[in-house]
Amino acid sequence: MYSFMGGGLFCAWVGTILLVVATATDHWMQYRLSGSFAHQGLWRYCLGNKCYLQTESIGKAPGLGLGWGWAQSPPLRAHLCHLCGRWGTLWLREGKGATTAYWNATRAFMILSSLCATSGIIMGILAFAQQPTFTRLSRPFSAGIMFFASTFFVLLALAIYTGVTVSFLGRRFGDWRFSWSYILGWVALLMAFFAGIFYMCAYRMHECRRLSAPR
Repeated sequence: MYSFMGGGLFCAWVGTILLVVATATDHWMQYRLSGSFAHQGLWRYCLGNKCYLQTESIGKAPGLGLGWGWAQSPPLRAHLCHLCGRWGTLWLREGKGATTAYWNATRAFMILSSLCATSGIIMGILAFAQQPTFTRLSRPFSAGIMFFASTFFVLLALAIYTGVTVSFLGRRFGDWRFSWSYILGWVALLMAFFAGIFYMCAYRMHECRRLSAPR
């Protein structure tokens, strides 16, 4: 039982760290724009040696709906023009709609996944001090549920990001690929899933021992 929980706790620690790194870094996608290298994450996109917030140049200048970044940064202007289209027009003129919802949904699910994984780690640590009197609430079971919830949320985030990137952004750039932050998200998903499996095995082993013990 404790060996399963130890393995689950290790996977949970690794998965949570990878979730935080993947959410915070700016290498979900990389591409070439006008011969220069560019990459983007959930919060910023970087052109050359400069990085900009995803919504930095939206809605600051009257009439155009664009801020100083549009006028002062030719690479930024080229980047925004390259994104123009049915979705890009909504993004540039309104700053809301489907594209903004896509970013917000991906961020929200990644953050929820990290929170569930952190809660699962806390429950997993407390499971080592499981008292026989606590029969109504099994801490290994609760930890396993939290890790499965974390897996579900990160899966939703990656599915949304993958679908929109392939169907929208992938069509705007000829030379592009997913980068290491995106890959870390999938590795974190596997770690959270295996953590849930380990803790559920520990729970089943604990239940079998409890039911087979003489009364």
